[in-house]
Amino acid sequence: MSLLQAVTSALAPVPDELERPHLDLSGPRLTQAFEALLAGSEALGGIERYVEALRLKNTLFQEALRGSEGRTLELATFQALCPFMASIRRRIGAYLEEDKFPLLRGAIGELLAGVTDTAATDARIKTFCGRFPNDKSHRWVRDLAAELLHNTYPERYPLMCRWVWDRKSNTGVLREIWFADDVDHITIDVPSNYATFLMLREELSQFLTENGVFSDVMIYIDLICAQIYADYICAQGGSYLRADFSSPDDPMQHARRLLGLDGVRAGTDRTRLKAIDGEAYVIEENPDLLE
Repeated sequence: MSLLQAVTSALAPVPDELERPHLDLSGPRLTQAFEALLAGSEALGGIERYVEALRLKNTLFQEALRGSEGRTLELATFQALCPFMASIRRRIGAYLEEDKFPLLRGAIGELLAGVTDTAATDARIKTFCGRFPNDKSHRWVRDLAAELLHNTYPERYPLMCRWVWDRKSNTGVLREIWFADDVDHITIDVPSNYATFLMLREELSQFLTENGVFSDVMIYIDLICAQIYADYICAQGGSYLRADFSSPDDPMQHARRLLGLDGVRAGTDRTRLKAIDGEAYVIEENPDLLE
């Protein structure tokens, strides 16, 4: 077995029946993003500090959810996790009330109950989303499922948020690194399912190992994905997701936000998680990530 095969196979057990699509990715675009990631991270202590921050974030989720799989999850514990999920923290407030949280906890328990059966990932996510209203104000539910699976079991589940790839809107990291001269004017016919995200992770792991990354590959994949989409946000002049992404003060601000590493406001115990009344939640313990 080659070094590349060893690194890739260590990422997650892959069901034999999984049919993964072909992804035509642009090497130059990946190289540009990787170089920007390395250069931008220097302002806050280098890429190693970002790796350690994501490792700590995963530990927070694993300590809260592994073992019980969310069945005994307490509201206060879940509230402490939400600031580190940027894709949902401004929208989930209504379900952080005592009367609605049992519904959410039950859905989380169902989602995590079958974590070893990765072949059923798409079905479990669909069931999870079906526990909530199917309207525009609940589009975050799909991202919540993706965040919980990835942050708790990163070795089994790649990053699957809509900002990584959303076939319906034809947007995400995948489009930004797709090899095509007119990528802005084509529809990429690749599903937003587990097989696609797993294939994307394998392609990115190959790119990283070819560029000298042999440890913490899963974390580097998250970082390069965030860098790619952060570049897209900057190119849009901050118009996309304006409520979540204001003009950056440094080259890594958008990437940190996408990965939830800005969950606690610097110098305070106030989080970026919004309650239903719009007030920021306060947590008792301030994890030392990157603020």
